[in-house]
Amino acid sequence: METIRIDILNPKAKALLKDLANLDLIRIRKEDSENAFSEVLKKFRSKSDEAPSLEDITKEVEAVRKARYEK
Repeated sequence: METIRIDILNPKAKALLKDLANLDLIRIRKEDSENAFSEVLKKFRSKSDEAPSLEDITKEVEAVRKARYEK
């Protein structure tokens, strides 16, 4: 099975996809962006030995803000 993501630009294309799903040629699933985000977080956390401290996060945020405001 191959999974692809498409953007539907024309409502007629959606009707065609629904017809293909009714023929059991494809399966249509709505992407849950919150669930996808959770999966990405789990992936990153599993590769990390330890979570960054609040101090480390604060330093990184301040560095990014400083760089943004210097532009």
